[in-house]
Formats: sequence, C-alpha cells, structure tokens
Amino acid sequence: MRLVILDRDGVINEDSDLYIKTPEEWRPIPGSLEAIARLTHAGIQVVVATNQSGIARGLFNVDTLGRIHNRMLDEIHHRGGEIEAIFFCPHGPGDGCLCRKPLPGLLYDIAARFKTSLNSTYAVGDARRDIEAARAAQALPVLVRTGKGMRTIIEGEGLAGVPVYDDLAAFTDAVLSHGISGGA
Repeated sequence: MRLVILDRDGVINEDSDLYIKTPEEWRPIPGSLEAIARLTHAGIQVVVATNQSGIARGLFNVDTLGRIHNRMLDEIHHRGGEIEAIFFCPHGPGDGCLCRKPLPGLLYDIAARFKTSLNSTYAVGDARRDIEAARAAQALPVLVRTGKGMRTIIEGEGLAGVPVYDDLAAFTDAVLSHGISGGA
C-alpha cells in the first residue's frame, strides 16, 4: 500500500493564526487540490493528520470542523482526488493528550487503521511539530514552504536530512517523477 500523510492547515489550505473557524474561511493553497488528485490517480492513498485545538479553545465545535472538512473533501473530489481519512486532535496544547503533534498518536492511529508500517510513508507538514511527529512514528518527514514552512526553515531546528519543497504540488511532482531525497 502506498500512503501519504498530509497536515491540513499550511499544506492543503491557507493557514491563519486566528484559526480556520468556518467553511468560508477554508481556502486551498493554489495547486494543492490538484496535487491530491494526482496522488490519487497514481494509486497513492492520501490521509490527513491535523491538530485542531480551536475546538478545545471554544472557537468552533466538532460539527463545524465536519463542515470545514466536507468543503475540503468536496473541492478535492471535484478535481478527481480522494482523501481516505481525516484524523484530528481536538485538544489544546496543555491537555496532555497523546494525539497532538509533535507527539505521534495521530500517526500511530493511521498506521493501525491502515494496517501498515509508516517507515516508507511520507508525512508532509509545514511546522517543526509535523517533522517531530513523523520522526517519532518512524515515517518519512517532508517540509513544505507554505503555511508556517518558511518560519520553520528560518528557525532551522531539527530539519537535518528533511526534504523541503515549495508546496504540495512540488512534493507531488517529485514523488511521481522520481522519488525524493533528503536535505534541508
């Protein structure tokens, strides 16, 4: 099974320090939905793993998150792509859960659900916590410059050997043409 794990905010859609709280605030990053469609057509299953602490903070509820995700899924489907599953952490930073990235709980849940090892699975994110979660779950971390990606690169911590791409479309080009190699 070929599987790719994507963070949501900053990888698939535009991120906001004020959180994505409604379906109307959800805006795809140019080329990201088409990239997911290309992965789908290549036989690669796409799964989303996303922290959604806006729920714990009272900014939106699970029903609203479902409507945001339905909008995303509709837009991806309209372009011929599929998301196999969406895993999310609703907890805040101080809640002590095991699913909030940088902890690997969401990725472990994905491995269990898909009955696979993650050691050959790319996990694409825009923040250091995405890289740390991927490494902890023994997945292959990838960083994109969209979202918080440039800030993550400037901070520079923990990126040794991590491949960096301009965006999800550039990552997809690399995976579908020749594979990728490390080096931040």
